[in-house]
Amino acid sequence: MPVALAVVVHPALGGLLGPAAWQALSGARPVVALPGAAAAADALRATGRPVDDVPDAAAAAARPDSVVALVPAGTDVDASEVVGAPLPPGARLLDVVRVMDVLRSPGGCPWDAGQTHASLRGYLLEEAHEAYDAIVDDDPAAMREELGDVLLQVVFHARVAAEGGPGRRFTVDDVAGDLVDKLVRRHPHVFGDAGPRDVAEVEAGWEQIKQVEKQRRSPTEGVSRSQPAASWGAALVRRAARSGLPTPEPAELASAAPEELGERLLAVVAAAEQRGWDVEDALREAVRRYAGELDAAAEERAAG
Repeated sequence: MPVALAVVVHPALGGLLGPAAWQALSGARPVVALPGAAAAADALRATGRPVDDVPDAAAAAARPDSVVALVPAGTDVDASEVVGAPLPPGARLLDVVRVMDVLRSPGGCPWDAGQTHASLRGYLLEEAHEAYDAIVDDDPAAMREELGDVLLQVVFHARVAAEGGPGRRFTVDDVAGDLVDKLVRRHPHVFGDAGPRDVAEVEAGWEQIKQVEKQRRSPTEGVSRSQPAASWGAALVRRAARSGLPTPEPAELASAAPEELGERLLAVVAAAEQRGWDVEDALREAVRRYAGELDAAAEERAAG
């Protein structure tokens, strides 16, 4: 006979059921579980509720008794009533983790299984640049896709790390847990008793908290040297200014708008190209020298 009630469950959220589902499952009808609903079945068995496994929806419908079927999301089943539970935001992230686990496990994808942190690092930069381009283009569809590709790199590296040896192993839950702890710790005006703050006070407090956390001796510490030279230099100038350390003498800026400044900078690039100079290398060397000056100034201040 048709299944009396189909309870739609999420493979990674076996215990997440709505009131109607729990009411049905606490009744007298037998409960069966389709493939993909094992987590929910195990959760019920742990409470003492018997659950029979069936190979498919047809087998559930072929039973002579009226049953409640645990059905994974996306499975069609002939049922008199279908109930489920709304998934919380972020539930599909569990699917990302599950799929990556399948890809890296025996019987999965040989290419994915063979990757390392070193072999993947170029993809992280590539995907980040593509996401940046989508944001600059204000293209929501591209942003959605490219941010997914960035997320893939995070989950991929976490899965590789989960297979690491002593001192090198961490999991995607460790990554997420560290992030949550950091966000809470660095927003005491939201999660603590620091009281209301304006944007300037929030930024100042963020830097103070980071200083305590990282115990950094110089504003150059923690700034990526592999980013473009202009971004590297801008980050150092901002940090130096917040720390009260010397910043380069600003050039006279006659441009009336950022667009005009961009045109002037492009002209500088063209002039350097005519002379055979690499603008990126030239700026990178200047920023590198400035970073050394900041380290020396920070060391002198600490010693004084």
